[in-house]
Amino acid sequence: MEKSTKSDEHIARVPFKTVLASICGLWLCYFLLTTLRADMLDLGYAEELLWRRLLATFAGIAITLGLWLVLRLFDGKAQWVKIVVALLASAPVALALAEANRLAFVDMEERILARVAEREGMEMRRNESGDILLYLPGASAGGSSGMPGEAPPGGAITIDQKRQAEGATQQLTEVAFGRYFMMLTWCAVYLALLTGQKAQAAERREGTYRRAAKAAELRSLRYQVNPHFLFNTLNSLSALVLTGKTQQAERMIQMLSTFYRYSLAEDPTADVSVRDEFGLQRLYLDIESVRFPTRLKPEYDLPDEIADAKVPGMILQPLVENSVKHAIATSSGKVTLTLSAREEYGRLVLTVEDDGKTSAAAQAVATEGHGIGLANVRERLEARFGNQASIVSGPTPTGYATHIRIPLIGVEGHDS
Repeated sequence: MEKSTKSDEHIARVPFKTVLASICGLWLCYFLLTTLRADMLDLGYAEELLWRRLLATFAGIAITLGLWLVLRLFDGKAQWVKIVVALLASAPVALALAEANRLAFVDMEERILARVAEREGMEMRRNESGDILLYLPGASAGGSSGMPGEAPPGGAITIDQKRQAEGATQQLTEVAFGRYFMMLTWCAVYLALLTGQKAQAAERREGTYRRAAKAAELRSLRYQVNPHFLFNTLNSLSALVLTGKTQQAERMIQMLSTFYRYSLAEDPTADVSVRDEFGLQRLYLDIESVRFPTRLKPEYDLPDEIADAKVPGMILQPLVENSVKHAIATSSGKVTLTLSAREEYGRLVLTVEDDGKTSAAAQAVATEGHGIGLANVRERLEARFGNQASIVSGPTPTGYATHIRIPLIGVEGHDS
């Protein structure tokens, strides 16, 4: 039972309000058209016919709701099954509608027929046998031959009970056929609405799957950073221990612990403020300063007005690592590594830049090495922002620089 319930939750349904609106709309059209037809034919008894027509309309709405309850049982079936069910179920529904219509107007038919006969100059009577007699102009009640269907000049037409029953059956059949096609029309509307609901449900599921896939991709890319950094740091720590620099090793372990406590506490798919991102990179560079105390000179440029802007967590980490690996580690002199942020035409620009000059050959190797970290950053930006983000990287006259441009989010007046 629980399995069936869970399965039903995934079946697209047309909301009841929509179903009721479609049914009421159908029967409102019926009511208006039949009222207009009655006025054009001048059948008389306008008020009495009106409330009886209203009664038939409400009965039609109720019976059509019953048809919907049957169709609803097959919402999750194939389209051809629903069509077959609609064709079959509409038949008894049409008969029920025709009978409801007959009951609503049964005691009005003879009165309307008498009025029509009077308008045509005829007189209608009913004899003791229940036959209907239509006297033509100039005929007297006693001049009729009484033969069914005979209408001699100046005579009368007799409609016996058998012909009346046949006429009633024929009328009921005609009304039933009309209601049958009326119900098929509504079934077509309902199936179209159901198809629309299924399309919307499919779009929602696709959106959910897309978001889940994006989150998984972001997590995967984010976690690629941590092992890479850990590997480099452990190598540095090992070198410090082997060279007997225990105090520096201890300091590095403490900073490494702090770095991972902050970085792993964050949701890999969540954004962080630029202030927090710069703070995390400051921790990382403090760790690297233990390795390169005389060569690494970090600088930070973060205006207060954009410090709360949101960026993907650890988005700068691969870029900072690249600069340390290819500019600072290969340099014999002091290298300034600058992290900066600025607003540019309503967008946030993040820059990681170093002034580590190298030879042409070394620069080519460095450029190739930068590509690994850049690919990670580019993929994360694309997964997070799509085509709204860009990254430009390359050598500069003084070293190497990477510029990230993303939407400015989290700053008042610039949220997007």
